Amino acid sequence: MKAWNPDPKLAKDRAALVLFDVLEEYVHPKDPEKAAAMKEQKVAEHMTQLLNGARDAGLYIFFAAANHSPDGTDVVSRLTDTDMELRPWAGEAKPIKPGVHRGEAGAQVARELTPRETEIVVHKHRWSAFFQTSLELNLRTRGIDTIVLAGLSTDVGIVSTAFSARDADFGIVFVRDACYAHRGPNHDFLMDRIFPRMGRVMTTAQAVALMK
Repeated sequence: MKAWNPDPKLAKDRAALVLFDVLEEYVHPKDPEKAAAMKEQKVAEHMTQLLNGARDAGLYIFFAAANHSPDGTDVVSRLTDTDMELRPWAGEAKPIKPGVHRGEAGAQVARELTPRETEIVVHKHRWSAFFQTSLELNLRTRGIDTIVLAGLSTDVGIVSTAFSARDADFGIVFVRDACYAHRGPNHDFLMDRIFPRMGRVMTTAQAVALMK
């Protein structure tokens, strides 16, 4: 890792955009309540603006995308008290299973965010985009010391990836309005109380302005 650079700008020689699980199933959820919330918060719109801004500025762009096997062989069952929506199981504790699998339409990157040929899709099997993937290698070989992080969901993949990035000594920019979580106050809690101690929290407009 290079010596710490105090320059706050997100220049292409030091910063990369990492979009986490911006998949059809999550960006365009079938659940009407979730879809309404995503539309109200303009999450997809902000993601598109962020991606276009990074492209215009020449940043490297990575898509961290779930790549779970349809037969479940890449998932280790662990007992949990609730499902992913924090609803307690009826009866005894159960394991959580992935919601999307490789080859399904919902596992594709959302149509308005389709990766270009020069952009890198990092296939992942756990919540963190760094765990046993090529992401860190790709960042370091390009001299990247800061990631601009956005995607879904704030309280799952974003937070897990953020802890991995911090422990690997990367700078982090959290793009608040290009992330979201449907579970109560989790998104705001992380953006207000946790992430400011790990990096910088800003809007899409602020992040794109620093890329120029």
